[in-house]
Amino acid sequence: MSESPKNNKRAVIVGVFVLLGLIFLIAGVLMIGDLHETFKKKMQVISQFDDVNGLQAGNSIWFSGVKIGTVNRIDLHGESQVVVGLKIDINAQQFIRKDALVKISTDGLIGNKILVIYGGTSKFGEVQEGDTLAVENTFSTEDMINTLQKNNENILAITTDFMAISTDIKSVSKKLTTNEGTIGKLLNDDDLYRNINTAAATLKNASAKAQELTGSLAAFSAGLNKEGTLANDFVTDTIIYNSIKNSVLQLQEIADTAALFVANLKEAGSNPRSSIGVLLHDEKTGAHLKQTLKNLESGSKKLDEDLEAVQHSFLLRGFFKKKAKAAKKALSEK
Repeated sequence: MSESPKNNKRAVIVGVFVLLGLIFLIAGVLMIGDLHETFKKKMQVISQFDDVNGLQAGNSIWFSGVKIGTVNRIDLHGESQVVVGLKIDINAQQFIRKDALVKISTDGLIGNKILVIYGGTSKFGEVQEGDTLAVENTFSTEDMINTLQKNNENILAITTDFMAISTDIKSVSKKLTTNEGTIGKLLNDDDLYRNINTAAATLKNASAKAQELTGSLAAFSAGLNKEGTLANDFVTDTIIYNSIKNSVLQLQEIADTAALFVANLKEAGSNPRSSIGVLLHDEKTGAHLKQTLKNLESGSKKLDEDLEAVQHSFLLRGFFKKKAKAAKKALSEK
């Protein structure tokens, strides 16, 4: 028994709807899971990390803000290293250089882990299949937490020190207001303040006098440089200088001669056999010399009296008068 045309038509319609549903289902899966990337041509490079910080296969790879591939494998290598395979779109090859760096980042603040390729210079060629890209060590979340913890400890230590300094300042301020300590007494003792004020005034007067002295010295120095003055002549005239020098030398010679004479006189006076020594040490000779001087003085007086008597005698009176007139005439002619 054959099927009716109506049933065949219904089966065809159902099959078409099923096929369309499968097509939409496959397209949705490809769009949501980015499975369409699997149909693009890829190239394989690797990077070697010490710690991948939770990176997983399937995480995205970004370059200059553009997704260019995914992580396709993560393998342990050596003692504690991790080899990460990077599946990169072949179209991005021309932009990535062999000296580019790879680092682990996050997609947003608390998003999934991603790999970021950056840097590179034109001195190096394009990255090739199987190349190894260098890795930049970055801080993990744990490292940042540890750093923040150390910063908190440092801030706590600084705060503690600041509190101690505040306590010291408070103690010093209290001593200043209660006349304790040298500075406190200095600030609150009126007598000490007056003494310091007096000393400051004295220093000010001394400074003024020193300034006046400096001005006087400057004026004196200017006078030395002014031609025609005695000071300038004394300083600059070589004739006056040589004359003064010769006078000083002569005075030095006179002083040396006087010193030698005094030394000889002292030596002669200490010798009792010399004339001066006899006069100084022999009492009889000294007495005799005194008597002789007295006799000479007495004889001199008698001689003066005799000469006076002779002048008034009638024999010589005319002679002395003529002599006196001649002396008076000679004095008037001058």
